[in-house]
Amino acid sequence: MADKPVFLTQEGLKKLEEELHYLETEKRAQVAARIRSAKEEGDISENAEYDDAKHEQAFVEGRIMTLRAMLGSAVVIEENGPSDEVRLGSRVTVLEEGLDEPEVYHIVGSAEADPLNGRVSNESPIGRALMGQRVGSVVTYNAPAGKIRFTILSIE
Repeated sequence: MADKPVFLTQEGLKKLEEELHYLETEKRAQVAARIRSAKEEGDISENAEYDDAKHEQAFVEGRIMTLRAMLGSAVVIEENGPSDEVRLGSRVTVLEEGLDEPEVYHIVGSAEADPLNGRVSNESPIGRALMGQRVGSVVTYNAPAGKIRFTILSIE
């Protein structure tokens, strides 16, 4: 993971930094308090609360390691550059063949992808199909439902 750049918008970078700060400052302390409390109950060999707290601690520490690695490899996407072709950070308005309403996709790195909210990864099938295209281009890509064809209306 550390060898591969993690492409993030400025907003995505901020969210990951905030999550890391929360986990390191607040969540770690909460989990440590749960473990202490469970230990005070006596025998930890059959203590479900202790086991659960230790599992949560492992999850939190794993997430902290993942976030540190992602932030260490982060490359911030410039979103105010030229908009003559689709690139990371572009907001692309497309009209799918057979539909009346255009859709807008924000091309982001995989760490920020949220397809239900129009944030598609540059590594996804639709993201790969859009990258490098220009306004007016007709793009076809393979979706789980079959081939989808659309026209690029605008790039911001």
